[in-house]
Amino acid sequence: MLRMDRLSTTLVRLTMDRPPANALSFDLIQALADDLDRFGAEADAPAVILTGAGERFFSAGGDIREIVARADAAVPRMRAFHRLLVALEGYRCPLLCAVNGYAVGGALELVLFADHVVASEGAKFGFPEINHGLLPAAKGMRQAMDRLGRRTAERLLYSGDLVSAQEAKAMGLVDEIVGFSDLQDRTRAVAETLRRKDMHLFSAIKRTFADAPRMTDGELEARTLGDMQDYLNRGETAAARDRFLQRKTGQQHG
Repeated sequence: MLRMDRLSTTLVRLTMDRPPANALSFDLIQALADDLDRFGAEADAPAVILTGAGERFFSAGGDIREIVARADAAVPRMRAFHRLLVALEGYRCPLLCAVNGYAVGGALELVLFADHVVASEGAKFGFPEINHGLLPAAKGMRQAMDRLGRRTAERLLYSGDLVSAQEAKAMGLVDEIVGFSDLQDRTRAVAETLRRKDMHLFSAIKRTFADAPRMTDGELEARTLGDMQDYLNRGETAAARDRFLQRKTGQQHG
């Protein structure tokens, strides 16, 4: 259902493997959230790549058969999905999606919380819920608006239409498009590059991206000053500043 590959001490790949379409069942949703919580609690938390098994589906979104079969489970299931979105948003290290096929409905909501998205050439994206008697999670809709802008989010949500990888890249949903055979290697290369950054600074940027739209000017100033106290007093960031100044001095004398 969910495969975990520890690619290195600082990189993990999670593969949704639930044939035929990697649909998000209650158990898969819980497993994803549990793994993100567990990795995030590690002192040296890894970068995470989320992908789907096979060539056709990243994930077809929520398992509608499960929803219809057990109406009494709809509320706990949606609460579990909300918890997963919170875990994605709060994950402090690089979170990437390698989109190997269709990423629709709830699966697109997962993609919207990624820090970097690499898609295969045949990937498709969309929110078809309006055509199927359903709605996305409110948190996912808000993320679509924040990430893509209200007009683009409205177009996807109101129409229920799917868009190609090329269209998704044009609207800012996808960062890179590669051939299917290159998808995992390229995503891993980006993940390794991002994970080599200072994770204290990386997580501070992520935290502010998530919080800033709902912060007052006073809260933003307090966040700026608090972060400044951290990076001015940590040895790792001081060393990075020293290296930068030494390079600048060398260039001036050269």
